[in-house]
Amino acid sequence: GIRQAAALLRQGRLVAFPTETVYGLGAIAFDALAVARIFEAKRRPSFDPVIVHVADDAMLARVVRELPPLARRLIDHFWPGPLTLVLERTDDVPRIVTAGLDSVGVRMPSHPVARALLREVSAPVAAPSANAFGSLSPTRAEHVVRSLGSRVDCVLDAGPTPLGVESTILQVLPHPVLLRPGALPLEEIEAVVGPVERASRNDDEAPRSPGRLEHHYAPQTPLRITHGDRVPLAERSGAGYLAFERGVEGYAAVRVLAPDGDMSRAAARLFECLHELDTGSLSRIDAEPVVESGLGLAIMDRLRRAAAR
Repeated sequence: GIRQAAALLRQGRLVAFPTETVYGLGAIAFDALAVARIFEAKRRPSFDPVIVHVADDAMLARVVRELPPLARRLIDHFWPGPLTLVLERTDDVPRIVTAGLDSVGVRMPSHPVARALLREVSAPVAAPSANAFGSLSPTRAEHVVRSLGSRVDCVLDAGPTPLGVESTILQVLPHPVLLRPGALPLEEIEAVVGPVERASRNDDEAPRSPGRLEHHYAPQTPLRITHGDRVPLAERSGAGYLAFERGVEGYAAVRVLAPDGDMSRAAARLFECLHELDTGSLSRIDAEPVVESGLGLAIMDRLRRAAAR
């Protein structure tokens, strides 16, 4: 399957594949026409850059012009893994990948299938999440098929993704700035490089990275953030509830992220539970807020953007 997927990528086709975060929709990063097909398949606006995935330092050197010492330190600590670094691109990276910017987001995934695919194709792969733009991120192959259908040429199915939320995105120069919280907690990054500035939620006219639009990661069903036990009983009928540790009575459907209170489990199940609630039969989804530390920062970022509509 990996050999067939690599052959399709070399033909300029689109392949969905698992990473440790979510499923990505890939094309060879240096093939501008193939990358344009990603934007077309996802109905993604051209001003939103996509992340490039690499397997090793040799691929990284083809994508990034210079590797500052701070970036090298982060790579040594966290790659392969769910950290995307925004660095200066080489001239080989088409501007459609970076939405016209001189910087590019790049990461080295740790998922064995993603790594095998990158090695087989022997080229960096540009890959945003494998879903229609702005909708719930895919953590299973069936989510990809449901969202994109025949617009994707191949799906490598490796079951559910282990981390369940997208990578953390960090701008490196001129100083570290958190552009998107994600599966690598900010506290772990700061333990290595010191204090990291947090970009405001929407401070870019042209986004410097994916996941920075106000409305994103959203189910079709309207979502709001609230504690279910504070919602009048009459308002719970016909609605769904996304709980952190314990459900609330009176809702038509309830999904609990982590009965044991484990934030890693909650992050891994976030999109899967939202997919299950977003069936079209519910009038609304009420989502319980979580503490904004560790992975809770990424969970609340996704919920706020999903609720922005």
